[in-house]
Amino acid sequence: MAPKTQKKTKKQIIHEAAVRLFRDKGYSATSMRDLADAVNLKASSLYNHISSKEEILKNICFENAQRFLAGMEKVEATPGNATEKVEALLRLHIRTATGDAASVMAFNDEWRHLTEPLLGEFMALRKDYENRFLAILNAGMQAGQFRDIEPTIALHTIFSSIRWLHDWFQPGKKLTAEEVEEHVVRMLMKGLSAS
Repeated sequence: MAPKTQKKTKKQIIHEAAVRLFRDKGYSATSMRDLADAVNLKASSLYNHISSKEEILKNICFENAQRFLAGMEKVEATPGNATEKVEALLRLHIRTATGDAASVMAFNDEWRHLTEPLLGEFMALRKDYENRFLAILNAGMQAGQFRDIEPTIALHTIFSSIRWLHDWFQPGKKLTAEEVEEHVVRMLMKGLSAS
Protein backbone atom coordinates (compact mmCIF):
# COMPACT_ATOMS: atom_id res chain seq x y z
CA MET A 1 0.00 0.00 0.00
CA ALA A 2 1.36 3.43 -0.98
CA PRO A 3 2.16 5.79 1.92
CA LYS A 4 -0.38 8.54 2.49
CA THR A 5 0.77 11.97 1.43
CA GLN A 6 0.23 14.44 4.21
CA LYS A 7 -2.18 17.20 3.31
CA LYS A 8 -0.67 20.67 3.49
CA THR A 9 -1.99 23.06 6.09
CA LYS A 10 -3.41 26.40 5.02
CA LYS A 11 -0.38 28.05 6.63
CA GLN A 12 1.99 25.94 4.47
CA ILE A 13 -0.01 26.82 1.35
CA ILE A 14 0.18 30.53 2.24
CA HIS A 15 3.91 30.24 2.91
CA GLU A 16 4.56 28.59 -0.48
CA ALA A 17 2.45 31.18 -2.31
CA ALA A 18 4.31 34.00 -0.53
CA VAL A 19 7.68 32.53 -1.52
CA ARG A 20 6.60 32.53 -5.18
CA LEU A 21 5.23 36.08 -4.96
CA PHE A 22 8.40 37.36 -3.27
CA ARG A 23 10.40 35.74 -6.09
CA ASP A 24 8.21 37.15 -8.87
CA LYS A 25 7.32 40.61 -7.51
CA GLY A 26 9.70 41.20 -4.63
CA TYR A 27 8.80 41.49 -0.97
CA SER A 28 7.98 45.22 -1.03
CA ALA A 29 5.68 44.97 -4.05
CA THR A 30 3.78 41.96 -2.70
CA SER A 31 0.67 43.00 -0.82
CA MET A 32 -1.48 41.01 1.58
CA ARG A 33 -4.22 41.24 -1.07
CA ASP A 34 -1.86 39.61 -3.62
CA LEU A 35 -1.20 36.85 -1.15
CA ALA A 36 -4.88 36.40 -0.35
CA ASP A 37 -5.72 36.20 -4.07
CA ALA A 38 -2.99 33.60 -4.61
CA VAL A 39 -4.55 31.27 -2.02
CA ASN A 40 -8.22 32.13 -2.72
CA LEU A 41 -8.90 33.84 0.60
CA LYS A 42 -10.20 37.24 1.57
CA ALA A 43 -7.36 39.49 2.77
CA SER A 44 -8.94 39.71 6.23
CA SER A 45 -9.02 35.89 6.46
CA LEU A 46 -5.24 35.68 6.01
CA TYR A 47 -4.79 36.99 9.53
CA ASN A 48 -6.39 33.81 10.87
CA HIS A 49 -3.29 31.99 9.60
CA ILE A 50 -0.41 34.51 9.69
CA SER A 51 0.21 37.67 11.66
CA SER A 52 1.94 39.61 8.88
CA LYS A 53 3.88 39.42 5.64
CA GLU A 54 7.05 39.83 7.69
CA GLU A 55 6.24 36.62 9.61
CA ILE A 56 6.64 34.71 6.34
CA LEU A 57 9.85 36.52 5.42
CA LYS A 58 11.21 35.82 8.91
CA ASN A 59 10.42 32.11 8.50
CA ILE A 60 12.11 31.98 5.08
CA CYS A 61 15.24 33.76 6.32
CA PHE A 62 15.63 31.89 9.59
CA GLU A 63 14.79 28.45 8.15
CA ASN A 64 17.46 28.90 5.46
CA ALA A 65 19.98 30.30 7.95
CA GLN A 66 19.43 27.26 10.17
CA ARG A 67 19.75 24.95 7.15
CA PHE A 68 23.17 26.42 6.32
CA LEU A 69 24.30 26.41 9.96
CA ALA A 70 23.26 22.76 10.33
CA GLY A 71 25.28 21.98 7.20
CA MET A 72 28.25 23.87 8.62
CA GLU A 73 28.06 21.92 11.89
CA LYS A 74 28.02 18.64 9.97
CA VAL A 75 31.04 19.70 7.88
CA GLU A 76 32.97 20.89 10.95
CA ALA A 77 32.29 17.57 12.72
CA THR A 78 33.42 15.46 9.75
CA PRO A 79 37.08 14.42 9.58
CA GLY A 80 38.82 15.85 6.55
CA ASN A 81 41.01 18.65 5.36
CA ALA A 82 39.99 22.18 4.42
CA THR A 83 39.69 21.26 0.73
CA GLU A 84 37.14 18.55 1.52
CA LYS A 85 35.24 20.83 3.89
CA VAL A 86 35.00 23.73 1.42
CA GLU A 87 33.86 21.34 -1.31
CA ALA A 88 31.14 19.97 1.01
CA LEU A 89 29.95 23.52 1.78
CA LEU A 90 29.90 24.40 -1.92
CA ARG A 91 27.76 21.35 -2.59
CA LEU A 92 25.40 22.40 0.23
CA HIS A 93 24.97 25.86 -1.34
CA ILE A 94 24.51 24.52 -4.86
CA ARG A 95 22.02 21.81 -3.86
CA THR A 96 20.01 24.31 -1.85
CA ALA A 97 19.96 26.80 -4.75
CA THR A 98 18.93 24.22 -7.35
CA GLY A 99 16.51 22.36 -5.07
CA ASP A 100 14.63 25.24 -3.39
CA ALA A 101 15.18 28.15 -5.77
CA ALA A 102 12.28 30.42 -4.77
CA SER A 103 13.03 30.17 -1.05
CA VAL A 104 16.76 30.76 -1.60
CA MET A 105 16.01 33.79 -3.76
CA ALA A 106 13.91 35.34 -0.99
CA PHE A 107 16.60 34.44 1.56
CA ASN A 108 19.36 36.01 -0.57
CA ASP A 109 17.55 39.11 -1.76
CA GLU A 110 14.76 40.06 0.63
CA TRP A 111 16.31 39.70 4.12
CA ARG A 112 16.99 43.45 4.17
CA HIS A 113 13.27 44.02 4.72
CA LEU A 114 13.36 42.39 8.14
CA THR A 115 12.86 44.89 10.96
CA GLU A 116 14.62 44.93 14.32
CA PRO A 117 15.13 42.87 16.38
CA LEU A 118 14.73 40.22 13.66
CA LEU A 119 17.25 41.88 11.36
CA GLY A 120 19.93 41.90 14.05
CA GLU A 121 19.26 38.26 14.96
CA PHE A 122 19.43 37.22 11.31
CA MET A 123 22.65 39.17 10.73
CA ALA A 124 24.22 37.48 13.76
CA LEU A 125 23.41 34.02 12.30
CA ARG A 126 24.79 35.06 8.93
CA LYS A 127 27.98 36.47 10.47
CA ASP A 128 28.47 33.28 12.49
CA TYR A 129 28.24 31.18 9.32
CA GLU A 130 30.63 33.46 7.42
CA ASN A 131 33.19 33.44 10.26
CA ARG A 132 33.15 29.65 10.40
CA PHE A 133 33.57 29.42 6.61
CA LEU A 134 36.46 31.92 6.84
CA ALA A 135 38.12 29.76 9.51
CA ILE A 136 38.09 26.79 7.11
CA LEU A 137 39.51 28.91 4.28
CA ASN A 138 42.24 30.22 6.60
CA ALA A 139 43.11 26.69 7.69
CA GLY A 140 43.41 25.64 4.04
CA MET A 141 45.68 28.58 3.25
CA GLN A 142 47.90 27.92 6.27
CA ALA A 143 48.17 24.25 5.29
CA GLY A 144 49.20 25.23 1.74
CA GLN A 145 46.08 23.68 0.19
CA PHE A 146 44.65 26.99 -1.03
CA ARG A 147 46.23 29.94 -2.78
CA ASP A 148 47.32 32.83 -0.59
CA ILE A 149 44.27 35.03 -1.19
CA GLU A 150 42.69 37.51 1.19
CA PRO A 151 40.19 35.13 2.90
CA THR A 152 37.29 37.61 2.91
CA ILE A 153 37.71 38.16 -0.85
CA ALA A 154 37.83 34.39 -1.38
CA LEU A 155 34.68 33.91 0.71
CA HIS A 156 32.60 36.56 -1.03
CA THR A 157 33.85 35.50 -4.46
CA ILE A 158 32.65 31.97 -3.69
CA PHE A 159 29.26 33.26 -2.52
CA SER A 160 28.91 35.54 -5.57
CA SER A 161 29.84 32.66 -7.87
CA ILE A 162 26.83 30.62 -6.75
CA ARG A 163 24.25 33.35 -6.02
CA TRP A 164 22.90 33.34 -9.56
CA LEU A 165 22.10 29.61 -9.64
CA HIS A 166 18.65 29.91 -8.05
CA ASP A 167 17.66 32.36 -10.79
CA TRP A 168 19.18 30.50 -13.74
CA PHE A 169 18.75 26.80 -13.05
CA GLN A 170 15.57 25.16 -14.34
CA PRO A 171 14.95 21.43 -13.88
CA GLY A 172 14.52 19.60 -17.17
CA LYS A 173 16.80 21.89 -19.16
CA LYS A 174 20.09 20.99 -20.85
CA LEU A 175 22.04 20.33 -17.62
CA THR A 176 20.85 18.36 -14.62
CA ALA A 177 21.29 19.73 -11.10
CA GLU A 178 24.06 17.16 -10.58
CA GLU A 179 25.92 18.28 -13.73
CA VAL A 180 25.65 21.94 -12.73
CA GLU A 181 27.00 21.05 -9.29
CA GLU A 182 30.00 19.21 -10.72
CA HIS A 183 30.88 22.04 -13.13
CA VAL A 184 30.65 24.76 -10.47
CA VAL A 185 32.53 22.77 -7.80
CA ARG A 186 35.32 21.85 -10.21
CA MET A 187 35.76 25.45 -11.36
CA LEU A 188 35.70 27.02 -7.89
CA MET A 189 37.92 24.42 -6.26
CA LYS A 190 40.45 24.76 -9.09
CA GLY A 191 40.49 28.54 -8.49
CA LEU A 192 41.21 28.04 -4.78
CA SER A 193 43.72 25.24 -5.11
CA ALA A 194 47.39 26.03 -4.52
CA SER A 195 48.52 23.14 -6.73
